[in-house]
Amino acid sequence: LCPGEAEWPTQLDDLGDAQPVMLWVRGRADLRFACLRSVSVVGARAATGYGQHVATEMAAALAERGWTVVSGGAYGIDASAHRGALGADGVTIAVLASGLEYGYPKGHHELFAAVAGQGVVVSERPPDLAPSRPGFLVRNRLIAALSCGTVVVEAALRSGALSTARHARDLCRPLMAVPG
Repeated sequence: LCPGEAEWPTQLDDLGDAQPVMLWVRGRADLRFACLRSVSVVGARAATGYGQHVATEMAAALAERGWTVVSGGAYGIDASAHRGALGADGVTIAVLASGLEYGYPKGHHELFAAVAGQGVVVSERPPDLAPSRPGFLVRNRLIAALSCGTVVVEAALRSGALSTARHARDLCRPLMAVPG
């Protein structure tokens, strides 16, 4: 997808010069429409059982109410959020730091297939590229921009989830956190 196409999410325009040039997408849902009522749910890869439970339940409740759940497809909170939305037959968007064919983390191949079957898998990186360390932080701006607000479930001080939170704040989007 390129800016100006019918399925292009116009809220990415809020990124200004940091807007992606194009997006690669795979999935059944219309990306632009799915983002109109969306919440990003992000957090730690090394999540606690409590955090995973909260992310799953929150995503399922959002999906049941017609909200799209956006996250990064990583282990921990991200995966729990995607699974919660999928379990409620809702739409979810996985924003990858790798190309779609590479699908990182590799252990989430089946999760990404399920997301594509019910929602959308998105990347700004060409399909066969592996992720890079800075690519995860760059990807976080897309997670924040594609959603109407961001919820941080669990995050360490140096967590990428806090990078997503900073992008949400900078975009003047609602930013929430789960206590605990």
